[in-house]
Amino acid sequence: MKKTVFTLLFLLFSGTVSATNIEGMRVWTGPEHTRAVFDLSGDADYKLFELQNPPRVVIDLNDAKLTSSLTIKNNKDIKKVRFNSENDKVRIVLDLHDSLKSKSFLLKPAGKYGHRLVVDLNRDVKPQAKTVETVTQPNRDVIVAIDAGHGGEDPGAIGAAGTYEKNVVLNIAKELAKKIDAKPGMKALIIRTGDYYIKHRKRFEKARDHGADLFVSIHADAFHSRKVNGASVYILSQRGASSEAAKWLAESENKSDQIGGVVIEDKQDMLSKVLYDLSQNAALEESHKAAKSVHASMKSVVKLHGQGFGQANFLVLKSPDVPSMLVETGYISNPGDEKKLKDPKHVDKLTRQIAEGIRNYFYQSPPPNTWIAAQAKGKKHIVQSGDTLTDIASKHGVTLAAIKSINNKTTNKLMVGEVLYLPN
Repeated sequence: MKKTVFTLLFLLFSGTVSATNIEGMRVWTGPEHTRAVFDLSGDADYKLFELQNPPRVVIDLNDAKLTSSLTIKNNKDIKKVRFNSENDKVRIVLDLHDSLKSKSFLLKPAGKYGHRLVVDLNRDVKPQAKTVETVTQPNRDVIVAIDAGHGGEDPGAIGAAGTYEKNVVLNIAKELAKKIDAKPGMKALIIRTGDYYIKHRKRFEKARDHGADLFVSIHADAFHSRKVNGASVYILSQRGASSEAAKWLAESENKSDQIGGVVIEDKQDMLSKVLYDLSQNAALEESHKAAKSVHASMKSVVKLHGQGFGQANFLVLKSPDVPSMLVETGYISNPGDEKKLKDPKHVDKLTRQIAEGIRNYFYQSPPPNTWIAAQAKGKKHIVQSGDTLTDIASKHGVTLAAIKSINNKTTNKLMVGEVLYLPN
């Protein structure tokens, strides 16, 4: 009995003094900050402070052991990493090119990651936000914010062949931006331009700061069945998901902040500010119009999942005043979709249809003071008895295809009293 008690006490005592292993380091650099992530075997007791002349950040970890060498190459903020281990204490020094504001926090295990110590090195970057004067000036471009999901520490879903969602959607976002910029009166704003993570709130805040008229989040998620495939368009719902797939996707996407690394206080702050009923807000109605327009443009050309349209409680769509949608470009868990999402021809076709749907939406609901509003002003036709699309196109000197595209019509059928928007 005494031996058993001694053994238990020994094990308990050993557990309390066992050192935390520092198992590796990863670095991600974005336009506003560099993030260093240290993988740990457990929780950590640490202290961080800054020193100047030369600028550096020092991290002291107690009851810790370094089990892997820490190196960094060609980083715009961190010149080099130095470290020293002595008497169960580890000191890590980040030598910086310039003085930066540091912020650190610990993350509990999430997804495929274990315990982590995150150190953010923030640059003093002032966003080139649009002012009230530029947003209200006549003939301005409509701004389409395009957000590539995940990034950096968060790879998103991973395909059967090892494709990372974060890389696929960034490529799609950049191609979509090219299509948007090529259309008169439209301008793209890419939210994530490289391989780094942005928390959900910052994504739509950046769109708002730049006066975006529409927010489009791009994803290529996974499902528990590899048979599920096809693209879909989603808008925000606070009353439940429209399908099992919609609920699964929303839950999956909403976990990204845990994996990408967000301070808990920030998450609570976000929830307190934006988790309110958007059903009374005009933004939700416009989100529905925009998403339906993109859905109509895609469905005749791109393979859709089921009906290809749904609603779910996606955190990234919770901007209170910017119409928002989430486009699932396919299921990366499906081998066929995974292959297509890496095919430049498919990406070109996909982004062309998304851009066309966005353009059609703006011609139907042009924001005031925009170039599109000036073009669309007065360009409408109310269907009378005996009208045909061919006659209307001929009368106004436009093509039949253009009328059908702008009005999201898949047939030539008309209803008396129907309002048709006409291209200039």
